Amino acid sequence: MSSHHNYRTDLAFLDDKREPMTEALRDWCAINSGSGNLAGLAQMHGALAEAFGALGGEVETAPSRPHEIVTEGGETIRQPVGDMLRLVKRPQAPVRVLLSGHMDTVFAADHPFQTETFLDDDTLNAPGAADMKGGLLVMLYALKTIENSPLADRIGYEVLINADEEIGSHGSAHMLKKAAKRAQFACVYEPALADGTLAGARKGSGNFAAVIRGKSAHAGREHHLGRNALAAAAEFISGVDNLSGGREGLTVNVARVDGGGPNNVVPDLAVVRFNVRVEQPDDADWLLSEANRLIAAIEGRDGYSAALNGGFTRPPKPMTPQLQKFFHALRAAGADLGLAIDWKPTGGCCDGNNIAAAGIPVIDTLGVRGAHIHSAKEFAKLDSLVERAKLSALLLLKIAAGDIENPGAAAMERHS
Repeated sequence: MSSHHNYRTDLAFLDDKREPMTEALRDWCAINSGSGNLAGLAQMHGALAEAFGALGGEVETAPSRPHEIVTEGGETIRQPVGDMLRLVKRPQAPVRVLLSGHMDTVFAADHPFQTETFLDDDTLNAPGAADMKGGLLVMLYALKTIENSPLADRIGYEVLINADEEIGSHGSAHMLKKAAKRAQFACVYEPALADGTLAGARKGSGNFAAVIRGKSAHAGREHHLGRNALAAAAEFISGVDNLSGGREGLTVNVARVDGGGPNNVVPDLAVVRFNVRVEQPDDADWLLSEANRLIAAIEGRDGYSAALNGGFTRPPKPMTPQLQKFFHALRAAGADLGLAIDWKPTGGCCDGNNIAAAGIPVIDTLGVRGAHIHSAKEFAKLDSLVERAKLSALLLLKIAAGDIENPGAAAMERHS
């Protein structure tokens, strides 16, 4: 390690922290904080405010914007989401980092997966254990380590923990963008893979709902007077599905169709929900153009109407030279801890996509090692709580000491 600063003394703070981190993780996983469970999210928000408040920064509640959704009946409504937690410490420090995470999970209050199971002494199977309550603990304890270091005054940070990441961060993306403009680089605490591999480049993502309306009629007496919305939707589905591969790496996943009714009634409504992943920003424009062409073809028929709702909320996150340097800096910090750090591109996306689009480098899988997220088999490796907290703390401390170049140097020049 560096001869300029004794990082081992700093990191020793974490040596006896596995037990309290594990107990906190179990407590947090016992709180249902599904994206739609506002009461549970408020309870989780309170627990996080108390925990992060111990850092001594200014903690505040930041309201999220309502989330616009299309109902099964084809109507567009605005749905409230949980509030964000924000903490700011030393905003004028020479090194300024944004640390981001989410408190929501994919498991609703009525989901059968609500309780914990120890698969072995080191493996906790629990809702949100990896994605990402374990990651929030890694973030918290990395910051506690920094606060106990003589280098603390050189590191300023803003923490943003949102409550709608699992449904696209529609209500919080604007806050992430503003915070990214105040920072030089960012760390996000999504889980790494079980073997420790991180996500590098990420695809962008868009979620859409095509609302197709026809005309109801008796299927026997007046079938000829009806306009079958489901039949038109089937043509749209075939067309939009065929867009997969139209650009390199572009995929379309038709996930659900709402509509229809009794067999003897011509259905007058269909709602087609689909997700799109793209590698390049221009691919999103191409997809929108093609999808709107399919919508226009239905709209032009007698007795039909069609509309496309939704959009791209996660821009692609490419592996830029600046981000590559950041990953190599993390690899060097990992080597000091005896950790082999590697990364690979992924079709998945997260708030790291939105932060990267604001122009700063971001590594977004700095959380625990785990697997099977978004399923009842989700687990976190408990030995990675301290391991990954040490990794983040060492990375930030080395940047503060100047032993690692500030990965946001280019962003600093642009903003100056």
